[in-house]
Amino acid sequence: MASRSPARFFEQATVLGYAAPSCFSMISSDRTYRDFFAAYSVLSYTQNIVQKSWGAFMFQLRSPVVNLPTMYDLPSEDPEEMGLPSAKGVSLEVSSSACPARDEFHGFQPQLLTETCLPPAVADYFVAADLNLYYDVDHTLWHKRPDWFLVLGVPASRSQEELRWSYVLWQEGAAPFLIVELLSPGTEEEDLGQTLQVVGKPPTKWHVYEQMLQVPYYAIYDRTTNHFRLFQHQENRYQEVVVNEDGFWFEMLDLGLRVWEGVYQGVSGRWLRWFDRQGNWIPTQVERTEQEVQRAEAAQERADRLANKLRELGIDPETLE
Repeated sequence: MASRSPARFFEQATVLGYAAPSCFSMISSDRTYRDFFAAYSVLSYTQNIVQKSWGAFMFQLRSPVVNLPTMYDLPSEDPEEMGLPSAKGVSLEVSSSACPARDEFHGFQPQLLTETCLPPAVADYFVAADLNLYYDVDHTLWHKRPDWFLVLGVPASRSQEELRWSYVLWQEGAAPFLIVELLSPGTEEEDLGQTLQVVGKPPTKWHVYEQMLQVPYYAIYDRTTNHFRLFQHQENRYQEVVVNEDGFWFEMLDLGLRVWEGVYQGVSGRWLRWFDRQGNWIPTQVERTEQEVQRAEAAQERADRLANKLRELGIDPETLE
């Protein structure tokens, strides 16, 4: 086998999509590559990436990185927010220009999206709100913090021990399928891609979502105008999709997203919410509980009517099995 650098070998494996057996045979014949892949555990990671049908994220390893940090090593809060702990519970030093606290809308809206995001066509998926998203192995502290995002092919946490401190791309192996940002005066320009890259600083939010992660769908919602905008990644850039009052249908999810006017947790307003193929709103947990109570009450009423009818016919319903 001709001499190749580990980084070059990984790039070729990623692009060509080698299956695990063939990849292993190539690695086992060359100690350098065997040790390299064993050290970084990228064999299964490569498989996971190339198998993503939507192809949102193609990991590019530009140089070997030793001991990549995990979500337990990285800050789980925004380092620019004053007084917030790091993942290890140690307060972070910040400047006096700390970010302002989140408003109530940024609490209610992501929660509604999470409650009603129940895609029947997807087995494994992960949703998160206001969670650090680490995306660059060459700059492991660089991260964005989407208001809400959905990842396909990644299972949700099933126990308290599995709950994520942050979402770390090089651990998970999959980029978001959809990111939703809620416009606010302090983030509007960056959310809409109107800020310029500053030399020596992390890339802008738009650049990360569009160019680095190539997130298939990027949604923006302005609660002051109730304007829902959606961008789809096509031809290596975001192109805005025309969204009318019927919203947008995500065929891969078998779900649609549009603006709903109603009361959520006692607050009336216009919210982004998921709907099914028949156009029905996906119920929240409270609504599901109410529906179950109504069904139980209806069943009991039917049973009572039947019992009364039997008594009219001279039959004691208690004697019937």
